[in-house]
Amino acid sequence: MKKIVILAGFLMTLSLFTACSNNDTPTPDEPQTSEEFYGEPFDRVPSIDNIVMYEANERVFASDNSFNAITDRLDEIKSLGVNILWLMPVNEQGIENAIGSPYCIKNYVATEPEYGTLDDLRELVLQAHNREMAVIIDWVANHTSWDSEWVSDHKDWYTQDDEGNIIPPVGTNWSDVADLNYNNHDMRDAMISSMKYWVREANVDGFRCDAADWIPAGFWRDAVYELKNMQEGRTVLMLAEGTDPINLQAGFDLDYGWNFCDVLEGLYAGTKSTADLYASHQNEFGQIPEGKQKLRFTTNHDRASENSPISKYNGQQGALSAYVVSTTLGGVPLMYSSQEVGYSSTINFFNFVNVGWNNNQDIYQSYQKIMDIYNSFEAMKTGALETFTDDNVVCFTRSSDSENILIIANIKNTEISFTVPDDFVSESRINMIKESSVTLEATIDLSPYEFLILKKQ
Repeated sequence: MKKIVILAGFLMTLSLFTACSNNDTPTPDEPQTSEEFYGEPFDRVPSIDNIVMYEANERVFASDNSFNAITDRLDEIKSLGVNILWLMPVNEQGIENAIGSPYCIKNYVATEPEYGTLDDLRELVLQAHNREMAVIIDWVANHTSWDSEWVSDHKDWYTQDDEGNIIPPVGTNWSDVADLNYNNHDMRDAMISSMKYWVREANVDGFRCDAADWIPAGFWRDAVYELKNMQEGRTVLMLAEGTDPINLQAGFDLDYGWNFCDVLEGLYAGTKSTADLYASHQNEFGQIPEGKQKLRFTTNHDRASENSPISKYNGQQGALSAYVVSTTLGGVPLMYSSQEVGYSSTINFFNFVNVGWNNNQDIYQSYQKIMDIYNSFEAMKTGALETFTDDNVVCFTRSSDSENILIIANIKNTEISFTVPDDFVSESRINMIKESSVTLEATIDLSPYEFLILKKQ
């Protein structure tokens, strides 16, 4: 087993960790420039309001050398309007007590052999950068595998019971992993050093941090500060899998819209209302600091392991309708690898799944069209929001000084006669899906789960 190297760079900043309490803000120093980096900093990481993210589950691309398989599909991913590629954990996985989870990390500074080598990952990152896509990797800071060398070499880095036995995370059934002890500052330093390794050695552009709410915000503050100040001219994007606003205050750029997804699923199941959806949207954005964002999704690796978006939203058209609502109402849109080809089964991300990339090309083209429209109008991303309440239809506008986009989406699996708000009756608009002009009448007949994206002329 390759011994984990705790890089010397963290010793240079040890005084920062010990000097800053959880309520202190570190005084910015000059960016570190003494370390050698593989590759040049990617200078086209999108601004927070212009991100379109794609989550790549390595195990839906290939059963062996997934990094190369993802590289081969970068053009198709880019064609979906994507500018941030999120790779699920790239790290070597544990074997002892393991159940195949990619979130069971054995070695924080080695790639999982099933996926490929460091050189394969470097090539993937390089080719993504060549297509103007930044790359972030999943980071599992809460726990390690039982056969991690940290377990044998640093028992005090782990949570222990009264008898001194290392334990899994409390309150979970995650018996395949050992819980880390964030009261130990040596472990925290090693964790940050390991994160910095991937920025330096693979030229990645940031991290999606798993179970972020479970880890002290003081650690995240230190980690984010260190990562964002590694090298002059380098942008490091930080996504928290969590909803606690304290993570955004600690420096994360965006976090999860879990509640919005829950309400959206309920909306299409008939247990939530459009008013509930609008309230969820406002509540989520009301809790985050200015300049931060929410990740919005209809599915991801967690949701797809329980239900495909096809079953959750009652078919292909329902899944597309929900995606339009999720994407255009506000926040950073996420697409999970497989949904663009309408994969209709659940995905156990512990095992290889052949999703059939050549299947359902009409669905793939629909996602392309939606995202092409989304990326064509700044109002879709930063425009003012005005909502209109109806029991059967989601209706809202996104508008800026020069653009006004009206979104209408039938949330029912039946034809609906929708009463158009008075403000829009007799308006001339362009149906962006069909690329045709339309004059709005007092009512519109909508087929099951039909959606309209209408630009004011």
